[in-house]
Amino acid sequence: MDMTGKTVMITGASRGIGAEAARVFAAAGANVALLARSQDAIADLAGELGEKAIAIPCNVARFGEMSAAVETTVRAFGGLDVLINNAGVIEPIAHLVDADPDEWGQVIDINLKGVFNGIRAALPVMKDAGAGSILTISSGAAHGPVEAWSHYCASKAAVNMLNQCVNKEEAENGIRAIGLSPGTVATQMQREIKSSGINPISQLDWDVHIPADWPARTLLWMCGPDADRYLGNEISLRDEDVRRAVGLI
Repeated sequence: MDMTGKTVMITGASRGIGAEAARVFAAAGANVALLARSQDAIADLAGELGEKAIAIPCNVARFGEMSAAVETTVRAFGGLDVLINNAGVIEPIAHLVDADPDEWGQVIDINLKGVFNGIRAALPVMKDAGAGSILTISSGAAHGPVEAWSHYCASKAAVNMLNQCVNKEEAENGIRAIGLSPGTVATQMQREIKSSGINPISQLDWDVHIPADWPARTLLWMCGPDADRYLGNEISLRDEDVRRAVGLI
């Protein structure tokens, strides 16, 4: 997939899937805007990737910061072709009866409002250009309850619906909206899940988790026409047909 001349904005780009996606898209020729709260981490990654990468410290939960990040990206590269809504958190993991209301709400602010903020900030630019792809990291937790993950499950279920709403409202304007449920990935989030010791997912052996470059490579594939059959829907990396199409098996 040749992305030469295209510009990609990635939230949560400081580590895990976001950082790997930055590397994959940069290798495909894209300009990449790296967004995260961890300023040093994205600055280091931008240095690794070279002149086609910029680091933009940003809290996705604040629309003003997200809007400013889009403006900075457009000034730097002339447009915005792909938004990858990757930023997300799962801590603190807690049963509902013990959940701190403020901390529960902060997860919703990042996982749900952060996705809305990205979509709302990027859409006007993409609509003016007549095209754009909005790719959002979802989860199997969007479709079934998981013990002590009420904040995460609720936010991911809502994000799945946001993805469908983007497709319903903007597909005729050339906007492609697709969700990606990667399964369990060997990232820091999985370390946090494992350390909680709550629910069966925390008991999984580390070697069952897929490497972060698998969803990163899938996101690149999702920018191409072969993924158009999934527009408005969510695809799962547990699906062998998807893995085969991407070239992972």
